[in-house]
Amino acid sequence: MRGEKRVYLAVDLGAESGRVMAGLWDGKRITLEEVHRFANGPVYIAESMRWDVLRLWSEIQNGLKIAGSKYGSSIASVGVDTWGVDFVLLDEHQELLGLPYHYRDCRTRGALKRAFKKVPKQTIFRHTGIQFMEINSLYQLIEWYNHAPTLVKAARYLLFMPDYFHWCLSGALVVEYTIASTSQFLNPVKRTWARELLRKFRIPQHFLPDIVPPGKVLGRLRKGVVEYTGLPKAVRVIAPASHDTASAVVGVPTANTGQLNWAYISSGTWSLMGVEIETPVINEESLKLNFTNEGGVNYTTRLLKNIMGLWLVQGCRRSFQSQGKEYSYADLVNLAKEAQPLKCVIDPDDPSFLNPKDMPTAIREFCQKTGQPEPQTEGELVRCALESLAIKYRVVLSSLEQLTGSNVEVIHIVGGGSQNELLNQMTADACGRTVLAGPVEATALGNVMVQAMADREVKNLSEIREVIRNSVDLRKYDPNPQTATQWEDALDRFQTLLCRR
Repeated sequence: MRGEKRVYLAVDLGAESGRVMAGLWDGKRITLEEVHRFANGPVYIAESMRWDVLRLWSEIQNGLKIAGSKYGSSIASVGVDTWGVDFVLLDEHQELLGLPYHYRDCRTRGALKRAFKKVPKQTIFRHTGIQFMEINSLYQLIEWYNHAPTLVKAARYLLFMPDYFHWCLSGALVVEYTIASTSQFLNPVKRTWARELLRKFRIPQHFLPDIVPPGKVLGRLRKGVVEYTGLPKAVRVIAPASHDTASAVVGVPTANTGQLNWAYISSGTWSLMGVEIETPVINEESLKLNFTNEGGVNYTTRLLKNIMGLWLVQGCRRSFQSQGKEYSYADLVNLAKEAQPLKCVIDPDDPSFLNPKDMPTAIREFCQKTGQPEPQTEGELVRCALESLAIKYRVVLSSLEQLTGSNVEVIHIVGGGSQNELLNQMTADACGRTVLAGPVEATALGNVMVQAMADREVKNLSEIREVIRNSVDLRKYDPNPQTATQWEDALDRFQTLLCRR
């Protein structure tokens, strides 16, 4: 450690918002400051959902400009993390080809069934070890190629979202390992592209770049970026764990790195629940349970399950707003507290909740179809969503313990959803495990600390997590034994309705 203050900039893009965050490092502790926040979301055009990457790049530059004026020569580097699976295509002149699709675009509906007609499900999983979801890059690429083969053939570079913005920053034309691992066309054992699988689908491969590990120095800022933002020329662009969940897992403040007695939930629009292991688990059992093996820092594996997450509550809130009812998320939690406990349960991962026209209607229809009382009030709807998430966590936890042969003692909840005290307590109660909530900014902390590791300020994951533990406050939730029977009954109902469907 140099003993001097250094600043690492994290560009953290989510599905609803983006931020430029500054990590202030004093050699012992890391402090985050929000520099710039901006909205994100899909653009609807010609019956499709797209991302406006040029506007996002403009906002990133604005944030970097503010950071440059505030922190000046203390800035050491910058790195980008984003959601997974979505990508950009560039031609031989490095020009954008088409408008990047949003993962919720309807073109991939039914894509799994169409793909399995060409390549068996078991073969895909054997090559990739990835959970089957229609939003995965593999099915997006197949559908894009079927729809616009000339455009895809013209592509020279496929860059995932954080890689595209790293190119904007530095000109680097590479793909970072953790974001590539979300695609379902990377082999997690060989840590290379699953080219044999792509050949089976007859998909071109000439546009797949080199893969680099998290912590890779990609180069210096482009001249134009320096001129526009005022950032020092010496600032380096460093690939963090560019998948936001991978950065969030880096930010989990466990003291038990390398052990299997803890699990994590990265809680936000999606809930990503899993454990950190050394090697992928690719077998009939993990295929049957539909688990995913995504890449982590130091080539660890994130054995996890994607769960719909707080998207359910976000969808309810948007519906209430359309009716002229303005509720903050805190308001919705308070309404949920007053509602009847465990009145009805839904499967958060039912396809009807992926992108419904109206979330409350979708929830009520699910309950009606499964013979349950329908939630009527705003509080009942939100409570149903939160309780169902907690029960889903219990099911996933049991599967994780089954796959790893371990006993999880503590669940770490990180990310924006860790602020939801009601859901935290529900999770502890439903799972029968102690929950440690925080940090809220696990993704940004993981991002900047991987940059610090590349800067030789810390040595490894254990040291990163020790720094984070010493830099943030955590909240503890113990299971309430008085509600254990109620949650067991709800779990039985949940599993019964899954078996019926």
